Amino acid sequence: MESFFIYVTAADEAERIARTVVEERLAACANMLGAIKSVYWWEGKVCEGDEVALVLKTSNSRKDELVNRIRQLHSYDCPCIVCLPIADGNSDFLQWIDSETKK
Repeated sequence: MESFFIYVTAADEAERIARTVVEERLAACANMLGAIKSVYWWEGKVCEGDEVALVLKTSNSRKDELVNRIRQLHSYDCPCIVCLPIADGNSDFLQWIDSETKK
């Protein structure tokens, strides 16, 4: 059983993404970490924007579907979506992630 944290930054659509992917059981849980100020290069210039960081928990079996669904729901041309494997942790919690993301 392999689980993942999926790190995403988003603007106004963050809550809609979180709710949709949990309702669709692509993620067992979504944490919205609050407002962040991002500074980044885009189209040849330095930009700033207000965003929210999301941390989603999912199983290996749903990871690719989750990434694709986030891309569909996201307003950015090139959204930040990073998959981080969970190496170890509370086995009950990891089992919960797996059971809540079953098809």
